[in-house]
Amino acid sequence: MPAHAATNGTIGIGVLGCADIARRRMLPAFLADRNLRVVAVASRTGERAAKFAAEFGCDAVVGYRNLLDRADVEAVYLPLPPGLHAEWIRRALQTGRHVLTEKPATTSAEDTAEMIALARAGRLVLMENFMFLHHSRHDRVRRLLADGEAGRIRGFHSTFTIPARPAGDIRLSAGLGGGALLDNGAYPVRAAQLLLGEELEVAGAHLTTDPRHGVDIGGSALLYRSDGVTAQLTFGMDHHYVNDYHVHGSGGRLSVDRAFTPPAGLATEITVARQGRVDRMTLPAEDQCARTVAAFAAAIRTGAGPDVRAMLRQAMLIDEIREHARRSRV
Repeated sequence: MPAHAATNGTIGIGVLGCADIARRRMLPAFLADRNLRVVAVASRTGERAAKFAAEFGCDAVVGYRNLLDRADVEAVYLPLPPGLHAEWIRRALQTGRHVLTEKPATTSAEDTAEMIALARAGRLVLMENFMFLHHSRHDRVRRLLADGEAGRIRGFHSTFTIPARPAGDIRLSAGLGGGALLDNGAYPVRAAQLLLGEELEVAGAHLTTDPRHGVDIGGSALLYRSDGVTAQLTFGMDHHYVNDYHVHGSGGRLSVDRAFTPPAGLATEITVARQGRVDRMTLPAEDQCARTVAAFAAAIRTGAGPDVRAMLRQAMLIDEIREHARRSRV
């Protein structure tokens, strides 16, 4: 059984950082889950920690190390900037805490492999927070593809682009692991893995760098499988807002809009286009954030953590995309 697994009662969650996603999405989801309780939120400053603690009815802690010293923290949620992930995932795992980290797990495949090894050694859950993976719409897409609704898969296209970031946004900080590839580019990469499998390789890539900040603000990548199926991925953070994917087959195309960020109350669709016919399948609304939190709690309780192979392959693909883009500039 993993260290700090709570087989009775609720699982005590500590939050390392006061990011906006923690306030808007994750802390409300933790509070709503009967298997979890938020015991403390840590920040570098007492003022910010106190504000979060007052809003969510938990303790305020100044300093991330002090949160990890608490005996009532059995698992941590980590919404820090990507450049800080490896350090604090490592510290949390070394003190016997399960970890739910915002994506990317780390900024390199080497660091991700180390975190996975630490989690395995401690029999701890390490989970990367790609919430869209827990929305049932994508399982439905996989079943439709397996049933041949698009014929033989020929290709995959996915785009995740967002408008320009305001000054001071951490995604514009090279030192904190900023850039479009690690932020929104990670989603099309993960979706390609989900639908095409883990054997994808990188054929080529390009990244556009903002000279003011030293981070990539857009790019594209071409991935492929040995059978000739390709994945064309586009991402950026100085663009019109788009997040979707399309699976092209010999007999049709499956399309998903708002693929990565559907609002909890929004019914979603899968569009199946065939020769002379378009079908739209409507699925009930569901909260992928709540489902992610529930999956994390279940993994801790059962000791059956998520498949970390996809997490590691994700980090390897990101490294390969970055390297291909570097070589294309030489």
